[in-house]
Amino acid sequence: MKLIVVEDKNTIGKVVGQIFINIVQQNPTAVFGLATGSSPEPVYQYLIADYQKNNTDWKKVITFNLDEYVGLEPTHPQSYRYFMNKKLFNQLNINKDNTHVPIGTGDYVAAAKQYDTLIAKAGGIDVQLLGVGTNGHVGFNEPPADFTSLTGVVNLVESTIQANARFFASSAEVPQQAVSMGIKSILNAKKIILMANGSNKAQAIKQLVEGEINNLWPCTALQMHHDVTVVIDRTAAGLLQSRGINIS
Repeated sequence: MKLIVVEDKNTIGKVVGQIFINIVQQNPTAVFGLATGSSPEPVYQYLIADYQKNNTDWKKVITFNLDEYVGLEPTHPQSYRYFMNKKLFNQLNINKDNTHVPIGTGDYVAAAKQYDTLIAKAGGIDVQLLGVGTNGHVGFNEPPADFTSLTGVVNLVESTIQANARFFASSAEVPQQAVSMGIKSILNAKKIILMANGSNKAQAIKQLVEGEINNLWPCTALQMHHDVTVVIDRTAAGLLQSRGINIS
């Protein structure tokens, strides 16, 4: 596991965004696993700025998002499909047909069962982008997590519902379930990049970097992967032992 500690979330966006740009330039048909929420926004802003300045070509890139709320149509302002279109896809020359977000309406259970097959048919995910919850969840894989799980329907725990309530009128409007890539789905990626900022993520980062593999901290499953880069700011690194940590 490679650990990169930087000054703030905008620097995280630059560091991670440049990794993605370098890969697109080397492999125009790269397959990316993407995340939603506040953590990846600086990354997406960096990618958009690069596209506007350098015309990096995204038209053959394929993407698979981690998750989607159950019960929200793709046009709902809080759906993750809506988020991705607004925050990234609409501002690149990517082919929307090549962008995949789990569906949370209609026959979403059957669609979830086919999601990993779609990923495999695309050649597998080259780089999977992850955030991490305060309780260590990745995707919507809540503790205690099943490390053998593939994409499916999951129940959200109260702490996650409360953390996401800021995006809704009230916590009562936050969906209780989501479709999420499973831990095994995530670990199938060839490379994983996890990012975090803020002191509220410090305990999860400590468990990920220094703790033992434990399904009560789902993020620790990443210790079983051969190529993981963790990019965090100073505050998210606040509980780590100082040895071996360099501030970029």
